[in-house]
Amino acid sequence: MKKIFEDYLSEIQTDMVAICLEYVEEKAEDIYIYCSYEPKMYSFDVFYKINGIVVLKNKLNDAIKDKSRDLFFYDTSEDRQEAVLDIGLKNLKEIHNKCEEFGREMPTEIKLHYDVKKNSLKANYRYDLIYTNDDELLPDDIFDCWFQEVKKNNL
Repeated sequence: MKKIFEDYLSEIQTDMVAICLEYVEEKAEDIYIYCSYEPKMYSFDVFYKINGIVVLKNKLNDAIKDKSRDLFFYDTSEDRQEAVLDIGLKNLKEIHNKCEEFGREMPTEIKLHYDVKKNSLKANYRYDLIYTNDDELLPDDIFDCWFQEVKKNNL
């Protein structure tokens, strides 16, 4: 049976989740993936919920409950962070290529929420320009707002 657009989109998003899950050595409750594409600019980032605490990818060890007794620490080295971001950007570009191949509109924003325990992925897509028409807004600002929103809702 021939693959349809949704099959490719699902495969690519699954790969995004897999690389983000691998980064935390599968020790997270939730993964929040942010993708953005506006003409000529791709953006990808991720944050996590670990032990009930919402943390950025470089602050994973802040979520370890008892640092004095826990023998496990996350490797948040710059090399590992860059590897996750590079693969995520590659995946986002693949989504763009598939959109073009199938004559679909490329989302300007993709927000993925993966619930690790439930093995459940929810996706939200936007198609309107978000930061291109704003002189001060950048993709990082949108990501930071989403991070703060999720963090506030998990208090």
